[in-house]
Amino acid sequence: MPFSKTATATTAGRTGAVVLSTWDFGAAANAAAFARLAAGGSLIDAVEAGAMVPEADPTNHSVGYSGYPDRDGHVTLDAVIMDDAGGVGAVAALEDTVHAISVARRVMERTPHTFLVGEGATRFARDQGFLQRSLLTPESEKAWREWLVTAIYQPQANSEVRGRSPVRTPGGALDHDTIGLLARTADGRMAGACTTSGMAFKMRGRVGDSPQVGSGLYVEAGVGGATST
Repeated sequence: MPFSKTATATTAGRTGAVVLSTWDFGAAANAAAFARLAAGGSLIDAVEAGAMVPEADPTNHSVGYSGYPDRDGHVTLDAVIMDDAGGVGAVAALEDTVHAISVARRVMERTPHTFLVGEGATRFARDQGFLQRSLLTPESEKAWREWLVTAIYQPQANSEVRGRSPVRTPGGALDHDTIGLLARTADGRMAGACTTSGMAFKMRGRVGDSPQVGSGLYVEAGVGGATST
């Protein structure tokens, strides 16, 4: 996808810190990240706080609460968080918890693992005390039901035409979008986060690139960082 001014939101702080996030709605995420840094928070605190903004936004259907569901009507979330010392946590196919990025952080900090998926991720979030609620809003349910009327859904594995997405929408409006964030201090320390509700109307259980280290996110001290959604 060509780089454009509308594709990223970049904010530089007076202390030399920089926060970069994908898409113009990332500006609000940047503001939250900087507020956390200003309050004395760490880089991980900052990228988590930034990612939580679109996760809670009911008008954003690519992330968190009100994300578009899978083809069976279930909203499932994927997220990853990483610091430049190699600390990482991720979840995929998480249900019933708005802030997938916070669950990913708990995986990093409170388990010996790096990635939890599906029922196990959902149970972990519940056991950690995260509020459980339906993520399907009337707006996202309406879009799903409208899609059901006209959808001709052929999973790629069963299609004679290779290399095509199982979901196509006019103009490709639902083929991309989520949010990835990178934060860097003046001395070069970095952290990153990426969170998504995944492809709209996907097959149940589908996980894309966003929560995978090296695909959706990577940061390393002395090297740099990148996010791709």
